[in-house]
Amino acid sequence: MAIEISRIDPLHDADVDAWWNAYATAERADRGTDAVVWSLSECRSELQQESAVVDRRAYLLRADDQVVGSASLALPLKDNTHVAHLAVSVPPRHRRRGIGSEALAFLEGEAVASGRTTAHGSTSWPYERGSEGTGSPGREFARARGYALALGDVQSRLVLPVEPSLLDRIEAEIAGSTEGYEIRSWVGRIPDEVVERWTILDATLETEAPTGDLDIEPQKPDVDSIRESEDLIERQRRLSFGTIALAPDGGAAAYSQLVVSADDGNAYQWGTLVRAADRGHRLGMAVKVTNLRTLHREAPRTTAVYTYNAESNAHMLAVNTLLGFLPSERLGELQKRLI
Repeated sequence: MAIEISRIDPLHDADVDAWWNAYATAERADRGTDAVVWSLSECRSELQQESAVVDRRAYLLRADDQVVGSASLALPLKDNTHVAHLAVSVPPRHRRRGIGSEALAFLEGEAVASGRTTAHGSTSWPYERGSEGTGSPGREFARARGYALALGDVQSRLVLPVEPSLLDRIEAEIAGSTEGYEIRSWVGRIPDEVVERWTILDATLETEAPTGDLDIEPQKPDVDSIRESEDLIERQRRLSFGTIALAPDGGAAAYSQLVVSADDGNAYQWGTLVRAADRGHRLGMAVKVTNLRTLHREAPRTTAVYTYNAESNAHMLAVNTLLGFLPSERLGELQKRLI
């Protein structure tokens, strides 16, 4: 069947509403009604942001004057400019009519026209299905169209609040290992006096953390990109919690960031990383515990923390288990060479 694929104007509320409804309906159908999805207002704010970091494009899929799905394309503008991030969402009642296939082919064509050689996407499935996601709709759709599973992640959930006695015990156990490091925390924007050091460490996250077979390159430290991300957090009415460990040499030895959604009441773990030279001092645990304490104090109504870790990252998964996280879902990071 022929479908119409049209790029939407982020300022056109009705089109953004329809785009989000297709996305949320498809996600919840495949992952359960309590699946974690970005809210409509959060998506609208992201689409409307004028970004120097990424070119975001959103599309509506129509057939017979009816919305039958949505799609999106994100093209990095500063780092990894050979990559395109693709997403296609088709609610169940419109599937098996070629809509998703046509939309994906269109996105791949747009990516190639923009000089991209590698396509990235993702799909989630219940934890119990195992690391390959065999039988899950998104995984099978992608597999049939040439997308390999480049990295398998585990989503874990921590019900809040965490017992203060647990955090006390952990801090006592790691105190000797973290001696000599300064731990600093804040709510909101990263303080000017540490932002450059934070940015240097953050730029290594995508390649220092397990990346499997993902075709990605190290990022360049860029304070302007960090500040743009913070601008979006504020536009989305989210609240960021940051913690940094400063080494005796003054550099950033470790960091962790939690971002709380005002719309669903959950916190989401963004980056947590320890500099290679400072590993073995239990700094990952230290910054996560400190950030949790700040979260409890400043946002006590937060109901849960969600985090994603590569299934191969046994160390960080063990840290999360000690804090009380339980596996809740799996995420497959998918990849296809376009050229």
